[in-house]
Amino acid sequence: MARRTNSIVASAAMLSIGLAIGGHLESLRLTPFARAVSGEGTSESAIPASAVALVESGNHISSISADVMPSAVHIQAVRVENERKVEETGSGVIIRSQTVKGLFVITNNHVVRGAELPAIDVMLADGATVHPLRIYRDIESDIAILQIPDGGQPTARWGNSSSVEIGHFVLAVGSPFGLSQSVTMGIVSAKGRRDLSLTADQSVTNQDFIQTDAAINPGNSGGPLVDMRGTVVGINTAIASNSGGNEGIGFSIPSNLVRRVFEQMVSYGRVRRAYLGVELDNNFTDSAAQRLGMSRARGARITRVYSHTSSPAVVAGMRPDDVIVSFNGVEVIDENHLINLVSLSDIGSSVKIEIYRAQQKTQLSVQLTDREDYRTAQDAKGSFKTR
Repeated sequence: MARRTNSIVASAAMLSIGLAIGGHLESLRLTPFARAVSGEGTSESAIPASAVALVESGNHISSISADVMPSAVHIQAVRVENERKVEETGSGVIIRSQTVKGLFVITNNHVVRGAELPAIDVMLADGATVHPLRIYRDIESDIAILQIPDGGQPTARWGNSSSVEIGHFVLAVGSPFGLSQSVTMGIVSAKGRRDLSLTADQSVTNQDFIQTDAAINPGNSGGPLVDMRGTVVGINTAIASNSGGNEGIGFSIPSNLVRRVFEQMVSYGRVRRAYLGVELDNNFTDSAAQRLGMSRARGARITRVYSHTSSPAVVAGMRPDDVIVSFNGVEVIDENHLINLVSLSDIGSSVKIEIYRAQQKTQLSVQLTDREDYRTAQDAKGSFKTR
């Protein structure tokens, strides 16, 4: 069951949050009193100096919400499953591409999974409902892009998810329980959350989630996570819950990953992911690491090198039981981290990889290729850990 907090503690918490934000807003001028006008025909009331920061913080958050909400949409999708209709509801955000003309809605693939275009309703902020003209799906990142009729609707702005730090304030925008145009507030609780079981077939392999305590509930999936600049730093996708509702742990796909998937999909119709040519150990334990001479498990252990004679791993001389500990200067945490690093790299780029082999570190130079060039029928139905 969701945790309950009495009104006194909640009020104190919100006051603390407001004062904390207010203390970091630039160009904030404190005066002995400020005047608040609530509307025509009402009298002005004095605001104590100690509350000015709180009021200004609220005004800032209100301004961000007003800017972002026109680009947020509510989505209803109906699919047929086991000869019965199943309805999914979620959220999305309107965005434009840097290279491709048109208007697009970004959402989660699980929101529109299995639904045909006429069975997907996109409800805009002005109350109008449109059907997508085209849909792009990327199962591995759980991202779907809907192209909609271009009526000049307001669009959101991309933010840089790499600049988001633990403790930063964020807003989650969407349609929780079908209540569209809702905004909740919280902080970034953690970064780099991986290895989440989002689907039964473990098909979502691009995992590098932002964790937030901003309230995310059923129906928020696909909606934007927004920073204090009003830019999109994530797409809300999942919650950790025993009750089915918000318990203070939500997960968002970082905007830098979403943006790359988006531009690739609308430009090429698919995500062009770089390929290394190895299969990785998804259960690399301390005991396995110690067997290889390491003090503990870290990095990504190779269990198989694919035998394509021209694959990057073969050309570079990689072997089973090599442990990749660094990729292009970035310390590799685990196999999911490496998967993201490889798939987000440019095809054709040359990268420096540091491996642990025979109790010593060795550097290799690897030129990445397009994964689709090596995908076979056997690979496609096999492990998604193939990279």
